[in-house]
Amino acid sequence: MSLKNGRKPKASTVYAEGERPSLAARIATWVFMIAITLYFLVPVYWLVVASTKTTTDLFGTPGFLFADMNFFENLQKLSTYDNGIFWRWMGNSLIYSGLGSVLMTFISLISGYALAMYRFRGRSVVIAAVLGSMLIPQTVLAQPTYLLLVELGMNNTILGVLLPSLAYPFGVLLAFVFAQQAVPLELLEAARLDGASEARAFFSIALKLLSPGGVTILLFAFIGSWNNFMLPLLVISDARLMPVTVGLSGWSQASITIPGLQTLVVIGALISIIPIIIVFVSLQRYWRSGLAAGGVRF
Repeated sequence: MSLKNGRKPKASTVYAEGERPSLAARIATWVFMIAITLYFLVPVYWLVVASTKTTTDLFGTPGFLFADMNFFENLQKLSTYDNGIFWRWMGNSLIYSGLGSVLMTFISLISGYALAMYRFRGRSVVIAAVLGSMLIPQTVLAQPTYLLLVELGMNNTILGVLLPSLAYPFGVLLAFVFAQQAVPLELLEAARLDGASEARAFFSIALKLLSPGGVTILLFAFIGSWNNFMLPLLVISDARLMPVTVGLSGWSQASITIPGLQTLVVIGALISIIPIIIVFVSLQRYWRSGLAAGGVRF
């Protein structure tokens, strides 16, 4: 190879993990990541600051600066307002999200496992239907679902909120992809030769292999159920059955005429994100491994 002007071409430094990007690329990446981090953390910081203020300080002081510390006073008012209905809403959300996400995860796992392991007529149609249903916004389905629940007599009931949430197309698709990679067909064939039934093979063998993917589905299902708003708003009219999302929304609208509710809405919103943080942090290492393993053949 000829050398121009007698100079050797500059060799790029190669590290064990691969070629190191240029300084400009690293700076751009850091700036982008910092901007994304601030985008998500600044609202949480504002929520923490605002929850320590009185109603007067909430509108009379800078939003990102602390004023007089009234967090515990606000928490006491939140706990006693309307006979402590806020904690009833939190309990309802834990029921809807906790029980709902567990059932949703189990149905997704068993459905995705069946689509991945068995070959039957219409299988491709079912998979296409699952993919297509992910393209439909949930707000579009809220009104037809509500009308169906009214016909079944399930409006204003806990079952009316739980039952529609059990259909989770994304969870079925994720379980389908993960089962293709995590469950060897040879292992199932060996179990069948040993006399195990299909149910025994699923619960004793496949379910354990699908547990990382199941934790990933559980996390997404819990967060989706906790943030669910439109369907409970339509189905539930009894304040004692409302989840915290709908209850705080009602307080926010009522704060136009009752100014003291504005502070309660802020501190209630802060408390309502604590369960999501706990679930996310506790399941973090499981759902990352589940996404990495299931995404190999996605």
